[in-house]
Amino acid sequence: MNKEFFEALEELSIEKGINKDYILDAIETALVTAYKRNFNSQENVKIVIDEEKASIKVYSLKEVVEEVFDPAIEIDLESAKKIDKKAKLEDIVEVEITPANFGRISAQTAKQVIIQKLREAEREIVFTEYSDRQGEIVSGMIQRVDKNLVIVDLGRLEGIMTANEQVPGEEYKVNDKIKAYVVEVTKNNKGVPQMIISRTHPGFVRRLFELEIPEIYEGLIEIKNIVREPGSRTKIAVYSKDMNIDPVGSCVGPRGIRIQNILNELKEEKIDVVEWSEDPVQFIASALSPATVLAVDVDMENMTSKVVVPDNQLSLAIGKDGQNARLSAKLTGWKIDIKSESQIKGEV
Repeated sequence: MNKEFFEALEELSIEKGINKDYILDAIETALVTAYKRNFNSQENVKIVIDEEKASIKVYSLKEVVEEVFDPAIEIDLESAKKIDKKAKLEDIVEVEITPANFGRISAQTAKQVIIQKLREAEREIVFTEYSDRQGEIVSGMIQRVDKNLVIVDLGRLEGIMTANEQVPGEEYKVNDKIKAYVVEVTKNNKGVPQMIISRTHPGFVRRLFELEIPEIYEGLIEIKNIVREPGSRTKIAVYSKDMNIDPVGSCVGPRGIRIQNILNELKEEKIDVVEWSEDPVQFIASALSPATVLAVDVDMENMTSKVVVPDNQLSLAIGKDGQNARLSAKLTGWKIDIKSESQIKGEV
């Protein structure tokens, strides 16, 4: 190694933000392994890198003993004193054993270590940059579609969308642009940063509303809860402290114009925007939208409710395969028992 190497290393550490001593320590550790491998040595060796002299030396660490049984790790007192006059029994002395051709080996090893550390540093920079994006929406291009796995190119790292994060019925094609919600930023078993993304997470709908509805982004309207059966239906409860703001109307907009971009992104999925209320009777009645509710009777202790709807609204209130009732119960946190007027009269 020459002075140019250390100058280049200094520039590299400044440019990439990597501590130079950290790289040198890594090179020393790698050179110990390289020496033992190349020279089939069992010695305890130490590598010393001298920046001022632009040199690398190898030292064998030997214990000072009265009688030498293993020359690879031991040295007699007389020989030790030739190296260090103050040496005494049980001391460790350093015996230089730098091979003639070690410069070539050290240069190759240093190059490999620097490449590896640069790669690690780049990965760490990317990981740090993207780790704060958890809970955001990202856009990218579909790079690969495997069985139960969609890989999305997000620029400096890949987005991984597993089967659970894919919306049933959605078709994913290579080179298609896609939006998704960031669930987590992790590292794989090789240390490569990757982003776990989702189109099924309720947070995806929340972020879409924040992007499209200014009142939500500004905090004038609050999203109280979101429940979702991806690809089929979402119910979202909204609320505003400002009596002059209609939270549902503000989200939907005239003729549904404000919510249209969200519906376009979610494709076939329906969205029910309902007004949240601290009064469970009102909230339950709203949650069962689009059905009309005649009466709600609640049991506060057991968090159960009995709901009466017109005969022609019963199937709408329950929904296909019980979906509307099921989502309403999740949205409100109440158990909901729905009956028609005729059923109630019959019971009476």
